Amino acid sequence: MTYVHNRPEDFAREALSGLVKAHPGRLRSVPGGIARADGTRPGKVAVVVGGGSGHYPAFAGVIGDGLADAAVCGEVFASPSTRQVIDVCRAADAGAGVWLSFGNYAGDVLNFGAAASRLRAQGMEVSVLAVTDDVVSAPPERAAERRGVAGDLVVFKVAGAAAEAGADLAEVTRLAAHANDRTFSFGVAFDGCTLPGAEAPLFHLDEGVVGWGLGIHGEPGVGEEPRPSAAVLAQEMVDRVLAERPADADGRAAVILNGLGDVKYEELFVLWDRVSDLLVERGVTLVAPLVGEYVTSLDMAGCSLTVAWLDDELEPLWLAPADTPAFHHGSWRAAPETAAPEALAEPEPALTAATTEAGRRAARQVAEVLHRWQDALHGAEEELGRLDAIAGDGDHGRGMCRGIDAAVAAADAALEADGDAPSVLRRAADAWADKAGGTSGALWGVGLLALADVLPADADVSADDAVRGVQAFHDAVTGIGGARPGDKTLVDALAPATETLVATHGDGTDLAAAWGAAVDAARSGAESTKDIAARRGRSRVLGDKSLGVPDPGATSLAMLLAEAGAVLGAAADETKVGS
Repeated sequence: MTYVHNRPEDFAREALSGLVKAHPGRLRSVPGGIARADGTRPGKVAVVVGGGSGHYPAFAGVIGDGLADAAVCGEVFASPSTRQVIDVCRAADAGAGVWLSFGNYAGDVLNFGAAASRLRAQGMEVSVLAVTDDVVSAPPERAAERRGVAGDLVVFKVAGAAAEAGADLAEVTRLAAHANDRTFSFGVAFDGCTLPGAEAPLFHLDEGVVGWGLGIHGEPGVGEEPRPSAAVLAQEMVDRVLAERPADADGRAAVILNGLGDVKYEELFVLWDRVSDLLVERGVTLVAPLVGEYVTSLDMAGCSLTVAWLDDELEPLWLAPADTPAFHHGSWRAAPETAAPEALAEPEPALTAATTEAGRRAARQVAEVLHRWQDALHGAEEELGRLDAIAGDGDHGRGMCRGIDAAVAAADAALEADGDAPSVLRRAADAWADKAGGTSGALWGVGLLALADVLPADADVSADDAVRGVQAFHDAVTGIGGARPGDKTLVDALAPATETLVATHGDGTDLAAAWGAAVDAARSGAESTKDIAARRGRSRVLGDKSLGVPDPGATSLAMLLAEAGAVLGAAADETKVGS
């Protein structure tokens, strides 16, 4: 378990603060993460990496000469928000563009991708790469769907060395993608990890059992067997990773035996004693191999093996000097005395004041919906986390509560400033996405922003407005996430609810009845996900393990849709809302 913490919700922030204080003159805090204390060298491509906290040394421990310039740091096992990514990229950019990378997880893909799009629109050159080295999470023909695990370090190191040598953004991008294509990992677990403040691990393996193919966010493996000896375990790991050796590989490889948090160094050395012999027997030339903790999962009992096949381009970059708090290769220069640039934070969404009583009434209704959502989510937090832990990382309830708490605070402040309904909801959506992180934070933030765009500024919310808003929410969520009904996501509740609402209201049914039918459709859609094997998000790699359990995102969406309907129904009674 995680023994040292204050309030669990402050764990990630306090850990980062402590890391910066442990490395004075080398690291500095910036909005959304940390960066080099002296900033990115002018004219150099900025290498920005990131993901959720709980994986140290990834991602914050690899900032320094020859590697990363900055890291975006989310909550424990949760993707950073879009705003965090934007802020860190702005802090790191030195005029030559930003190379942005992370492990291939749904929340990271959404938030880093959205940030890159916004930064490009503002004139910054940004290249994005999701690392995909985990061989067990998808077959070779679908390698782009694989998770990023300890192979992150190899790809980050290649990109960092190329940027340090003066390569431009296109060349850094090419070399990093080349490294990613030649990097393969396989992991095993002996027991799960425990989130700060939690009383039990996210999953548990019986004594004497090993889980094959774990993820690094507390996901259980895809198969279980009796725990083997170190020699047999070494054979299994080597066989799995070498199975995808590229046809043109000449044998040179960067190899990492990585501990995930609770397997001690001596145990790793026992395993490496056999792994290294097996690799040499199979014709592998070990180039600066690493044994230790490089990408962890809090206190998970497990380890992983990474093999990155080198060539004449990649080997010099792997061996190039680097100096960071957690990774060192060779010697390096002293830090220059130039002052670090100030980070420019993303501005809050504009606030427009309501000028009529109807406009103020609509703004109060938006805030009331959010308050009802806050009560409902806190009441369901434990159950939503339980559902998510079965085939995911167990943080859906906690993440949704973080998001709604921030949204309510932002909405109340906007309401106090006499903001109109769209302004109140935009501030709430931005705060939700920023604080929740992860997949749900990105989706709810994007969806609520789209809904805000169709709300009237100075009038009561009509039935037509409500229907258009739900449609806009649906279109935005499916547009950015790409999920469709049958993927076992919140879309399985959202799509039938939207279709039902639009159809019944279009037939002339009053809003309260149409909304009630939509809620019923959402609940049925959420319930139907029990019979679906996940095809999206972290749960996708666990296949049938997700059967029999409703999707937590669909479950929470149906619940919140019902709460919103209660407010709209009361408003209709008071103001005779109608089209």
